[in-house]
Amino acid sequence: MLQIRDLVFDAWGRRFFDQATVTLPKDAKVGLVGRNGVGKSTLFRLIKGEFVPGSGELSLPKQARFGSVDQEHPSTPVPLLDTVLAADVERASLLEQLETADPEHMGEIYNRLIEIDADRAPSRAAEILAGLGFSNADLARPMSEFSGGWRMRVALAAALFAEPDLLLLDEPTNYLDLEGALWLEARLRKYPNTAIVISHDRELLNNSVDHILHLKDGKLDLYAGGYDSFERQLTERLRLQESMRAKIEARRAHMQSFVDRFKAKASKARQAQSRMKAIAKLPPVAAVVEEHVAPFTLPSPERPLPPPLLRFEDAAVGYGGPPILRKLNLRLDLDDRIGLLGVNGAGKSTFAKLVAGALTPETGRFHRSQRMKVGWFHQHQIEAMDPTDTPLEIIRRALPHETEARRRSKLAQFGLGFDKQDTTVANLSGGERARLLLNLVAMEAPHLLILDEPTNHLDIDSRRALLEALNDYEGAVILITHDRSLMELVADRLWLAADGGITPFEGDMEDYAKFVLDRARAAARAPTQVKGEPEPAPPPPPPAKAKVPTGPARRRAETAEAALARASEAVAALDAKLADPATFKDPAKAADLGRQRAKAQAAVEAAEQEWLAAQEAYENLKASAG
Repeated sequence: MLQIRDLVFDAWGRRFFDQATVTLPKDAKVGLVGRNGVGKSTLFRLIKGEFVPGSGELSLPKQARFGSVDQEHPSTPVPLLDTVLAADVERASLLEQLETADPEHMGEIYNRLIEIDADRAPSRAAEILAGLGFSNADLARPMSEFSGGWRMRVALAAALFAEPDLLLLDEPTNYLDLEGALWLEARLRKYPNTAIVISHDRELLNNSVDHILHLKDGKLDLYAGGYDSFERQLTERLRLQESMRAKIEARRAHMQSFVDRFKAKASKARQAQSRMKAIAKLPPVAAVVEEHVAPFTLPSPERPLPPPLLRFEDAAVGYGGPPILRKLNLRLDLDDRIGLLGVNGAGKSTFAKLVAGALTPETGRFHRSQRMKVGWFHQHQIEAMDPTDTPLEIIRRALPHETEARRRSKLAQFGLGFDKQDTTVANLSGGERARLLLNLVAMEAPHLLILDEPTNHLDIDSRRALLEALNDYEGAVILITHDRSLMELVADRLWLAADGGITPFEGDMEDYAKFVLDRARAAARAPTQVKGEPEPAPPPPPPAKAKVPTGPARRRAETAEAALARASEAVAALDAKLADPATFKDPAKAADLGRQRAKAQAAVEAAEQEWLAAQEAYENLKASAG
């Protein structure tokens, strides 16, 4: 579908693409991945013709249509459904022609409308809109009544409805809630044409795409499979690359030593010249350089508080009018990891404000430990940052009594090096701003962390670093996120905000995904919905028996598995060094490596025992949960 040959593109004083070449199969679903700032969005702009390459070419089949979601749909008086239907340009043009066509041409127009299934278009558009969170009552509302975030969803709906031959989506889940992300994941799997998706959502890249396009060092490499498969293939490729580099360097060194010894001898001059020519022909193999990802610093509370941290008894909260949430009967303890589910507008952010102390209950009873410290991160903090501020000025206000060296050291721990500390917020990336704020809200070792969409600006490796930090953190967590992978690996229990309340959801994320998709299908079929009334959410499907929370056991097993993999890699690295004859030219170094090898093997055996115990405990817990 898309061919890129020897693409070179320079801009803003740097090279984004350097002889990049790749061919995408027809109808492939491709996840475009790479570190923030490497040029993923730039590639989209090159494909669309907004940028001109320095050399090379990008080619699509003749008359191929491409579509993308570049900005929110404009505010117009046109109804929502008509706005989406207009995205199918051919259908709209045929219907317009039909109004003025003479009788001999009307048959041709009707035949073409039948070919493109024009009669089904309104129901198909309504189904897409329902999946993205719009009600049937919204279909007749003018676009001017929707906020910017909802108009972004309209732009996405229009792109999906038009079904272009090449669909370009840049972080489509960033303006969706979890429910919308789950629906989009299922929709992309069924997309009939080629799609390229820039995303840091691991679940979407595992479940919705069949190829991963990796952008690094100006090159494009295509891998078959989802993201987990890509990681395995990339790891093996880098291992082989490093092994080949070591062999070539050893061969180079061997021939160079011959040249150095005999180039001055007349009897060996010809052989020395031959070796020099052979050295020049050896292919260069770049050393594998691991990209460092700064960890997140989420210190655990020093002193635990007596349970519960929070308790609500028949509580209600709002903003002065009718309550947004009512009949809250919930309890939160120090070791709770709560995943808060629900569509946008169901009251998740209101509940976060209530727990954080920004709102107080209007009725009912509310217990809260007076000594409890809360760290609260919400996505609007990033938007509200002063663009002229700098990280150093921000941390000076947060740590007024610390020395300048201590403040700079703290910023470096956050992943903001010296060169970034005096940079204005306007010139920091979204990921850098998110890192700064996430670390700041956790700096005082809170007993409770409330995280509202913490991953919007983080790449996959940074999301993994956040996950590891959360699994090490020993306080309570309330998590609101559209990142299904993070929700599954952090949350032990799920609460559902729906129908003006918050209640425990008796199921896991797979149950909830099924519930969301079933609800979207039911909403698309519903003939009417009363405007102005909150959409009642059907009760979640009750399991055959109450599920035992398996999150802690699963996290323990995954942590143990990761530790075992690290220990095994350490042994393999030492074995590679000990297999090199050059190592034994230095007996002391060889002996030290042998001692390290013995310690590393002992670490492998200990990690293996822990993994077996953790895995057995997890499997037993899953079996008891049914």
